[in-house]
Amino acid sequence: MYKLLAIDIDGTLINDRKEVTKEVNEAIQAAKRKGVKVVICTGRPIGGVYGFIEELDLHDQYVVTFNGALVQHSETKEVASEISLTHEDLMTLYGVSQDLQTSMHFFDSQRIYTPNKDISPFTVVESFVNGVPLHYREIEEIPADILIPKVMFVGEPERLEKTIASIPATLKEKYTMVRSAPYFYEILHPSVSKGNAVKLLAEKLDIPREEVICIGDGENDLTMIEYAGCGVAMGNAEQSVKEIAQFHTRSNNEHGVAYAIEQLILNT
Repeated sequence: MYKLLAIDIDGTLINDRKEVTKEVNEAIQAAKRKGVKVVICTGRPIGGVYGFIEELDLHDQYVVTFNGALVQHSETKEVASEISLTHEDLMTLYGVSQDLQTSMHFFDSQRIYTPNKDISPFTVVESFVNGVPLHYREIEEIPADILIPKVMFVGEPERLEKTIASIPATLKEKYTMVRSAPYFYEILHPSVSKGNAVKLLAEKLDIPREEVICIGDGENDLTMIEYAGCGVAMGNAEQSVKEIAQFHTRSNNEHGVAYAIEQLILNT
């Protein structure tokens, strides 16, 4: 029997209208009644998941945010793991963004900051979707002791593709870098990934790898799908995700999470 279920949000838990469907909610509640621990595992900041915690009644569960940089209990706020970038990292990445003429933003635990006077509309969307305050700060104003869960390069998909291709290989080796959406490129501490976060959480909860299911659709879900005893690719998942998943479910617009839960948890 599977005992831990990690679910990505965008393109997975929610449909293209940004809704958790009735079918998905009911399947999650049924899995919980069978004793399965349900963990949201997302690139979003912690402020961007509280609504889902309420909607799905996940108050007694852990949540993985910032693509694994922060793992905490949703109710007690106990931090199981927190791995951040430093001010030095920020300065390095800001220099790269300037050289490549690419907009960027970054987070602390509560806010989004951008050093770009011409604020990217994708930064505004990130702030709005997650309900996280957005602040413009010149790079010189950022305090030296800031802890940064992640930095993001943002832009139109075609322009961002060129930016990614131009990032020096040495820098890609120094950090974890994942494209979480066509217009978002995320940069994190090298030990941060959804896979590492789920592994840490499973060990903390004394749940064997074989009893873990991870469901996702994007590049930033690859590591947790690789780690899982059963990795599940959404019907709308990127091809790289489908290639390594053990189970393929329906799309996020066809209640794919519900179908996976029914087949792998409820009907066994």
